[in-house]
Amino acid sequence: MWLFGRKGPSGFSHSSTAEEVTRGIDGSGLTAIVTGASSGIGSETARILALRGVNVIMGVRNMAAGKEVKEAIVKEIPAAKVDTMELDLSSLTSVRKFASEFTSSSRPLNLLINNAGVMAPPFKLSKDNIELQFATNHLGHFLLTHLLIETMKKTAREMKREGRIVNVSSEAHRFAYREGIRFDRLNDEEGYSRWAAYGQSKLANILHANELARRLKEDGAEITANSLHPGTITTNLFRNLGVFEGVASTVGKFLFKNIPQGASTSCYLALHPQVKGITGEYFWDNNLAKTTSKAADTDLSRKLWDFSMDSI
Repeated sequence: MWLFGRKGPSGFSHSSTAEEVTRGIDGSGLTAIVTGASSGIGSETARILALRGVNVIMGVRNMAAGKEVKEAIVKEIPAAKVDTMELDLSSLTSVRKFASEFTSSSRPLNLLINNAGVMAPPFKLSKDNIELQFATNHLGHFLLTHLLIETMKKTAREMKREGRIVNVSSEAHRFAYREGIRFDRLNDEEGYSRWAAYGQSKLANILHANELARRLKEDGAEITANSLHPGTITTNLFRNLGVFEGVASTVGKFLFKNIPQGASTSCYLALHPQVKGITGEYFWDNNLAKTTSKAADTDLSRKLWDFSMDSI
């Protein structure tokens, strides 16, 4: 954590913005999917990638909001190449439809930014009868990545250019349930804690990236997979927190990151040449960071992989 502008080894800090960490980088010829791109750090990530010349596909649940963001980006950056596609990460059917439409278009794919998420809602099951945070934050992205990985491998081979997968996790992974992932109790409403469940889903994001990185290495694929903590940002993730939402928004102006700062590490991992070849790592404030021992547990990452494959 590089506070108050103090730069880490990368040359960037807590206060660095997405525009700053990508300055001078040419993303022309690259194609990226950004999930949850209709608001918050997702929309800023899409904007910055488009600013750097990347062809951006915004995966959005709310198409009207997505259209507004796209129009704002194109108004600011007339040469921007931006498309919107409907994607509800809490629905495996929606994920499959999105992936099918994308792959059938024969478009290349260099960058996959798994950004969308929900934070700390009351207990609820997804359309597939899976606890909502685990379903949206982890399982939807796991399936999406699984369905798009062959396209990414093909793109990397044909373009001879490294592909990158970026999982937006959180320091909240430190506050998951004691056992880490409740494989046998995912849908246990009685034992549900909205914050521990959120932490569980964010732990899953890290474990997914780590196991994916290991498997891609074994395959000899020129694709990296990393995870990150974007920082604490006052976005609409706070919408489930009731009265605390107003407090967070007010106090957050002074203590938390703004959205351009919050999107910086995602954009850094997507585009910066400093991270070429680096995979299976966790970043915070545009620098390498430490996780919990559970997040680094290879047995747990393999178990989660197998469980996720069985669940999709």
